[in-house]
Amino acid sequence: MSAQPHSETASYAADDPETALKYAIQHIRGDGRVQIVEGVIEQLSPTWDHENAADVIREQIGPVMRKLDCRAGSGNLDLPGSSNWYVPDLAVVPRELAKGAGALLPDQTLLIVEVTSDSNGDTDRVVKRRRYAEYGAPLYLLVDRQQRACTLYSAPGNLGYTKVDGPHPFGTPLPLPEPFGLELDTSEF
Repeated sequence: MSAQPHSETASYAADDPETALKYAIQHIRGDGRVQIVEGVIEQLSPTWDHENAADVIREQIGPVMRKLDCRAGSGNLDLPGSSNWYVPDLAVVPRELAKGAGALLPDQTLLIVEVTSDSNGDTDRVVKRRRYAEYGAPLYLLVDRQQRACTLYSAPGNLGYTKVDGPHPFGTPLPLPEPFGLELDTSEF
């Protein structure tokens, strides 16, 4: 993400630390991806193997996304009222929400995918899963490269997801429910 010099940015009123923190990470110079997890700023630098898993999913859901008039990417997700600002590995959102958007909310997505890395596996398995459910993300797919398994979480609530499909070892087909209505081939993860 590219930031404007401070003198060229619009001023803001930071009435609380959450606003100040989220403003600051959106104005970091350079092209790095940055997220906030439970108040801790994390710079993201995924490996090619990590990116491969997200791209395999994007390719498989592509035809359905076009029918649904959706977009997929790793755009910012804000979790208002918390010190969290996530950059998922992949999120599917309606096209009309993606166009011109800075950050969206988890409940505006159709699917969120996180691919674990050695450095953040527990964050994706525990913290993000809980927060995505709390903020209403309808489907959360965890591609756990360390466990070599996929788990699909659905039916979000304040205490977490109430439906869990998995973990399924890589290579096991994983059904994605409506609106996707397809079976993911996980053999290339």
